[in-house]
Amino acid sequence: MKKKIIFLSLIFILSASVVFAQGTENKNGDAGNSELTQENKGSGQENDQESQQDPVAQKNQPDSSQGDGNGESVQTQNQEQEQEQEQEKINQQNGESNGEIIGEQVRQQTKANNTEQLKEMIENKRQEMQQEIKDMKDKKQQGVYQNQNQIREAVHGFLAMEELTGGIGPKISDIARGFNNSVEKTIQAEEKIQKRNSIVKFFFGGDKDAAEDILQETNRNQEKIQELKNLYQECECDEEVKNIIQEQIQNIEQEQNRLGQLAQEEKSKQGIFGWLFGWMK
Repeated sequence: MKKKIIFLSLIFILSASVVFAQGTENKNGDAGNSELTQENKGSGQENDQESQQDPVAQKNQPDSSQGDGNGESVQTQNQEQEQEQEQEKINQQNGESNGEIIGEQVRQQTKANNTEQLKEMIENKRQEMQQEIKDMKDKKQQGVYQNQNQIREAVHGFLAMEELTGGIGPKISDIARGFNNSVEKTIQAEEKIQKRNSIVKFFFGGDKDAAEDILQETNRNQEKIQELKNLYQECECDEEVKNIIQEQIQNIEQEQNRLGQLAQEEKSKQGIFGWLFGWMK
């Protein structure tokens, strides 16, 4: 009996020791866990503070860099605009100088440097005008240009010989430009005469207005022809050049005489109504 009591007492003591030891261990574990929790909490707070501070820093930092970038960008744009403006000025100056050079080159190409070149330029112009006539489909228009090409050829010759006629060269060129303007008007007037409807012509006669336009031009051109003859006498130039001047003057005179005769004949065409009114008078 005593043995049983002693045995039970030992078991109770051992059990109590085990329970006490577990309680102490759990207590220490809870304390350690609480310390870890506090450390983690502290670390979390520090991380939160850093994370709260970082966005502010990051926000400020980009703004600063953006401000610097915008300033540099504006400055760069201003520099680019200034460079573009300078380049435009340079291009404009180059364009003007190039235009002057090209204009001078074109002018030189239309001026003969010697007699042989002058003859060649006149012949080339003649062939060019002949080809122009061949390309026309209207036969009456072909006839008009065929007749008045003598003046156009003469104008081209006078302009080309400016460098070969000494001091009178610019004066001859001015007269030639006057003939060039005149031939454009006489071509238009002659085309109106040649294309006048035959029925209209039968009843009303010729185109009096077109004929009068031609007569006005031929009268003005007589003065220009006389000026050319005077300049021809003054020309201290090569004999061949003088011969070309004389030949072109003769061509102009011949064509002016033809135009004058054409205009007079056109004015004389009365038509049926004109004849009746004249008879009644």
